[in-house]
Amino acid sequence: MGKRKQLKDGDVDMEGTNPPVEDDESDEDMDMVNVDFEWFDPQPAVDFHGLKNLLRQLFDTDAQMFDMSAVSDLILSQPLLGSTVKVDGNESDPYAFLSVLNLQEHKDTPVIKELTSYLQSKASSNPSLAPISTLLSQTPIPPIGLILTERLINMPAEVIPPMYSMLLEEIAWALEEKEPYNFSHYLILSKTYEEIESKLDMEDSRPQKKKKKSGESSSEKFYFHPEDEVLERHAQCSGSIEYTHKQDEGLSDSKRAFQELGIRTKGSLLLIEADKFEGAIKDMTEHFKPSV
Repeated sequence: MGKRKQLKDGDVDMEGTNPPVEDDESDEDMDMVNVDFEWFDPQPAVDFHGLKNLLRQLFDTDAQMFDMSAVSDLILSQPLLGSTVKVDGNESDPYAFLSVLNLQEHKDTPVIKELTSYLQSKASSNPSLAPISTLLSQTPIPPIGLILTERLINMPAEVIPPMYSMLLEEIAWALEEKEPYNFSHYLILSKTYEEIESKLDMEDSRPQKKKKKSGESSSEKFYFHPEDEVLERHAQCSGSIEYTHKQDEGLSDSKRAFQELGIRTKGSLLLIEADKFEGAIKDMTEHFKPSV
């Protein structure tokens, strides 16, 4: 499948999705990169390994619990639904992807069974996610579209709204062909993080101000995917989930490349009713409209 379209011509700010940086220097020397982004349909012949790596990144420390090869294969089995973003042509690895899987249609697929059970269990542990837990507990499970999307850390959020808009169009075309994409809800799996006091800082010479204990997190939630903050406005419910496999103590310090504090990642779930999904995408598109 050929190139769909370019985001825009000219400069694209590539720093937008990093965790915040605290720096004594001014912001005036911001790095700008000229990039032509290209959107493609998922390509089974070339995208398997790239998708698998992005899925591992999305599921973070719990990726080891699931057969990511099987998830990649499911995404690639519906090549006319969803998108990848590339910068070096169709044969290159994707820098970002977005797809949707019908949890009802694939309910008997082993990896979807495992994912559905996992998501139901995680949602049941957070009262704010009770509607998700209830839906995923039903038999048969409703036609819920599980949206999976991830990108490399420096990819700007502006590449995401076109993928959501194209997904809406693709679902409409699929429904005309009587394909099983008439969803009741969309469930978006994503990631957030909290800042935590660095273990390295706690080992510095002498304390000055009272600090949080090592490994203690702040209450403020930050978004790996900034668009999630816009989508939450339209969600029936949303909230964070704890990963089953906890990160090693030193991992938060290994993620300090962009900021002074360490970070602790969490999963995130957003549930949007189908009749509100288009409005959510329009809101997101307006919010991240590229400057001219």
